[in-house]
Amino acid sequence: MADKKIISCAITGATHTPTMSPYLPVTPDAIIEQAVGAAQAGAAILHLHARDPQTQRPTAELDIWMHILKSISAQTDAVLNMTTGGSTFMSIEDRLRAPLAAAPELCSCNMGSMNFGTYMMKEKFKGKWKNDWEEDYLEASRGAIFRNTFADIEYIMSSLGEKGTRFEFECYDVGHLYNLAHMLDRGFVKLPMFVQIIVGTLGGIGPGPENLNFMKETADRLFGKDYRWSVLAGGRHQMNMATMAATMGGNVRVGLEDSLYAGKGKLATSNAEQVRMIRTVMENLSMEIASPAEARQMLGLKGADQVAF
Repeated sequence: MADKKIISCAITGATHTPTMSPYLPVTPDAIIEQAVGAAQAGAAILHLHARDPQTQRPTAELDIWMHILKSISAQTDAVLNMTTGGSTFMSIEDRLRAPLAAAPELCSCNMGSMNFGTYMMKEKFKGKWKNDWEEDYLEASRGAIFRNTFADIEYIMSSLGEKGTRFEFECYDVGHLYNLAHMLDRGFVKLPMFVQIIVGTLGGIGPGPENLNFMKETADRLFGKDYRWSVLAGGRHQMNMATMAATMGGNVRVGLEDSLYAGKGKLATSNAEQVRMIRTVMENLSMEIASPAEARQMLGLKGADQVAF
């Protein structure tokens, strides 16, 4: 089992807006449908954000979250990984409201504050917006800070840890790995750790083999063999960085939260399409794909029968 690879799929996120792709799931029912499809295609972990059915904006509304979680879990045994990042514009209280109520097996945990810039995306869609809020939403990231202070991280780890939730530690830059090591030293982190190395996001470390190698080498120095790792890359770098990670012994994350494309200039028609793409690459390289049950064992998760949804 140690050699099997976990595929995570991030279904919608809070970065892309409805205008950017007709295939981006921006309502609860669309999120549910695409999440189930991604699991059927081979994703053992589904990373989830919620969106409002009317406005299509990211939301922290508990009733919407519970509808999404219950509906997906009724149709698949995939691990449901809830965001604690929410969006740059949510308070830490809003970001944790649904995870604390749902007590999932797995949550994301962002390991540092950063400038998370999405404002450049609006240049491509001037005057073509489906919703009035989209352009201002993207532009607001120019002056916003994605807040994840040490106090925030402590709160996330302690409050969700009490419920048996484990974490996907999202590290957008080298300093985030050192922040994670600091929290490990202080006893906030339980092993085995699941570290998500993120490259190619404006505000974090850039894409490319040299940056991925540096992040992995730094993690090795800090954590030794006491962690499992995965890679996600933003935009057009998604598949090549995921392939590189897999060949280096890591796990992978794909999904429309991270990239809207399935090849140069070709919009992905679903999250499942991206899962099938990376799965094909990995299986052609003689790699075995982990099932949800195997992913739970590899990451030390509490089990789907221990959640509150």
